[in-house]
Amino acid sequence: MKRLWILLFPTVFGLILFISAGRIDLPFFWITLAVLTLTMSLGMGGIDADLMKERKRPGPGGVDRMLRWRAMPFMLAQLIVAGLDAGRYRWSGDFPSWLQGSGVAICCAGLLISGWAMRVNRFFSPVVRIQSERGHHLITDGPYGYVRHPGYLGTLLGSPGMSIALGSWWSMLALIPLSMLLFRRLLIEDRYLKENLDGYAQYAERVRSRLIPGIW
Repeated sequence: MKRLWILLFPTVFGLILFISAGRIDLPFFWITLAVLTLTMSLGMGGIDADLMKERKRPGPGGVDRMLRWRAMPFMLAQLIVAGLDAGRYRWSGDFPSWLQGSGVAICCAGLLISGWAMRVNRFFSPVVRIQSERGHHLITDGPYGYVRHPGYLGTLLGSPGMSIALGSWWSMLALIPLSMLLFRRLLIEDRYLKENLDGYAQYAERVRSRLIPGIW
């Protein structure tokens, strides 16, 4: 099942990108897809079966259960606009290879941070809830020793990196509402965990940065 998901996402992303672009001779599209596949393989390799089930079909209860569906249109818009921009209309002009390479590196860093958080936190659910049926407890290892919400940090870092890697400034417009959704979710989740997860309020006093170490 893990292998299926690892292949499915890059395949779907690739189809959207190349159909929108109307061509396949775009090296950095291929490089970005390769990075996505590799980092997903590394990130999902250590995920246990129970977490895979939770991520596919979250248990009952909790709050803000619709984030994935609200975010999906903007994630798709980013890919479609990037394909149209870089492949057909060149709205963003020419991107130097060093800039796109930097975008690949930023995208990779974001994906690795999210993957690290997922591997360390076996309660990394797409829904804000206390997973009492799975023995939910506070996680402070790995990236959680530096920021309280590393998964969101990875997404907010990797998404603009992907736009740069694909050679499209215009595709970043879709990231504005996506970022607003993620910041809203982060605040909801932080408050919910302080009220409902044992030890989280004390952990928040010790690890004061929600998203960016030493800043916020």
